[in-house]
Amino acid sequence: MKSHLRYAIPLIIFAVIAAFLFKGMYMNPREIPSPLIGKTVPDFSLPLLDKPDSQITNKDLLGKPYLLNVWATWCVSCRAEHGTLVQLARTGLIDIYGLNWKDDRAGAQAWLRQLGNPYVATIFDQKGRTAIDLGVYGAPETFLVDSKGTIHYKLAGPVTPDFIKGTLLPMLEQLKKEG
Repeated sequence: MKSHLRYAIPLIIFAVIAAFLFKGMYMNPREIPSPLIGKTVPDFSLPLLDKPDSQITNKDLLGKPYLLNVWATWCVSCRAEHGTLVQLARTGLIDIYGLNWKDDRAGAQAWLRQLGNPYVATIFDQKGRTAIDLGVYGAPETFLVDSKGTIHYKLAGPVTPDFIKGTLLPMLEQLKKEG
């Protein structure tokens, strides 16, 4: 009996690893599950990028759905998505707040002057603590938040026209129906 067990254990281990690899082939790397989906945005109080003496909190963002876009000037993908965010902001469909992450204040201000500013306000998270609380591990990341501060979706990677059309707009419509 022991000799059969000696061959069965490696076979079982191989089957488990193969099952995980098979499942991974069908996962979308842009849809990274977040433990914050369905929970409120973590509490924060941070300075504004353009007004270092003014603080903004998560409570200040309540009242209507919004996007919270984590970005930085050192992030290549952030630059790639920036034009799309500017166009989205011009539509007025949703407010966009920026969370400038571990960046240089003057550089970030120059970036927005040069490329356009899609943000209602930009939160300056120089130490990155709020980004950590949000579970951010790389920029850009964008969160869809409802009017009560509950996170409904997290996008890891750049905002694209396809994301807006295929995911964001249907989710916004659903949020409007839910009130």
